[in-house]
Amino acid sequence: MTGRGEASQAIDRRSVLAAAAATAAGASGCVKRTRNVMARDPASQVSLRILTMPVDANPYPSRIARELAENLRACGVDANVEPMGPEALYRRVLLDHDFDLYVGEFPWNDWRDPDQLYALCHSVYGGEPGWQNPFGYTDLGLDELLDAQRTTSGTDRRRAVTDVQTHLAENQPFTTLAVPDALGTLRNDRFRRWRGSPMDPLVLLGLEPVDSATTLSLATTDGRVTGNRNPIAAEFRARGTFVDLLYDPLARRVDGVLRPWLASEWELDGDGGSPVAEVTLREDLSWHDGESLTAGDIAFTYEFLADTSLGTADSPIPASRYRGRTSLVEDVTAVDDRTARISFTDASTVVARRAFTVPLLPEHVWSDRTDTAKVAGVETNRTMTEALAWNNPRPVGSGPFAFERAVPSESLRLARFDDHFLRDEPDGLPERLAGAPAYEEIRLRAVGSDDSAVEMVASGDADATVAPLGAAVVPRIGRESVLDLVSEPSRAFYHVGYNTRTTPLSNARFRRVVARLLGRSHLVETVFDGYARPAASPLAGTGWYDPEAFPDDSGPGDSLVDADGELDAEASKAAFVEAGYRYDDGRLLVE
Repeated sequence: MTGRGEASQAIDRRSVLAAAAATAAGASGCVKRTRNVMARDPASQVSLRILTMPVDANPYPSRIARELAENLRACGVDANVEPMGPEALYRRVLLDHDFDLYVGEFPWNDWRDPDQLYALCHSVYGGEPGWQNPFGYTDLGLDELLDAQRTTSGTDRRRAVTDVQTHLAENQPFTTLAVPDALGTLRNDRFRRWRGSPMDPLVLLGLEPVDSATTLSLATTDGRVTGNRNPIAAEFRARGTFVDLLYDPLARRVDGVLRPWLASEWELDGDGGSPVAEVTLREDLSWHDGESLTAGDIAFTYEFLADTSLGTADSPIPASRYRGRTSLVEDVTAVDDRTARISFTDASTVVARRAFTVPLLPEHVWSDRTDTAKVAGVETNRTMTEALAWNNPRPVGSGPFAFERAVPSESLRLARFDDHFLRDEPDGLPERLAGAPAYEEIRLRAVGSDDSAVEMVASGDADATVAPLGAAVVPRIGRESVLDLVSEPSRAFYHVGYNTRTTPLSNARFRRVVARLLGRSHLVETVFDGYARPAASPLAGTGWYDPEAFPDDSGPGDSLVDADGELDAEASKAAFVEAGYRYDDGRLLVE
């Protein structure tokens, strides 16, 4: 039997043991929490790679990238510029999405229509290759605005387009910097009627030979077309000068108006939603190899561009280059050899017509290019079909010129296609295109620099340049009495693109500060030598742009760079701190 004293001692011992166990458990929890905190990755310095082209490929993006990197380093960011050739750059950015930032030129291919922003920014395209949302940007509010501009018309569409621009300015999935002038040079002793830039295929078609000249000779610093003539290869096609001479669409913009081209006419109804068009082809159309061009080729083209595997792959593999336009098409049926019925998705008729501007492809050439392919020597994380990997060495189109021969990286020769409908002087097109082209062939020479291209024209070895020239050669052109300088606003815009899939670029506040580290007016004067216009919106210079809402040199807040290009480093660092970041020993940290 236990006495009261022994019982008290036993109780006391049990209390002590329980208390000790509780203390140990509590201490264990503290240790675990401490270990968890200690095990977390320590904050590290923000490190960013800026991809761009080398100076000899294009001097503008390289100089912008270097200035951005310098300003980022002044803000405590470990920033590095990685120059690479155009094909490698586009492959890294457009196909593999393997980048932090890039500086480049966005090639508007349809007269800077605002609907191009649909594919460029809509979240549904965030995982696709090509110029479809390479930023991986996702915002359902922006998606609704992009849908609204696609499905409305008149003042409602204008309001939606303005709201899209406002959203982009506030959230900066990319930062628009400038709209450049397209610079070129030409001479008038062998050809007349230069009505614009030699880079415009319709300008080339409308030329009038002097003294029965039969060959138009051109110089370019972009020799990719000498080795690859695939019209749907995104990394090879920045501008469509020669693709547009080889391949025809149903309609082209001529003098700013969308006109029937391969089509003789169309009837398009359904502004209430899901329009339907009945398109009639011109008579006696043929491909360069003599095969007839029919409505079946129309149906094939839209099906093929939507899925280059034609249903043989686990998932569709679309042709990215024309994705925004082909996504407007729901179905195409060949009614007879010359008539096709095109059913569209929910879109206004003014937007739906954009789908008429894709190049038609011959079914008998492309239908056997549906198997998956691996490009030798190229690492890519994308599934590709042979159609997308093929260099199309002997293209078969229906355009006013046919392929004759080429030497990769050196030259390309095109011969007039005398069975083209333009030769019959069709109605509905400007007089200058009646019977075009009035010469027999085009010879293109690829050279290594802007200076070499200008020298070819000055010496008479070429009639014009057909790749944008840098401003540095303008004085050289001015010294040559035989040369004319061509300068007109480009359809492209220069920008900084952000991979919003990665930290810290996934943070809009961080991107907004980065966007303020470049002064647009300063860049126009120092990088472009004045041959550009500062722009805060990709639609700057078009009728869709409101300069009062988007002053040319403003972005998401006042620029942190003064008129002389000097960065206010302290204000920039304060802006990053206000955005939620911190510094340690001058280094900007990311958790």
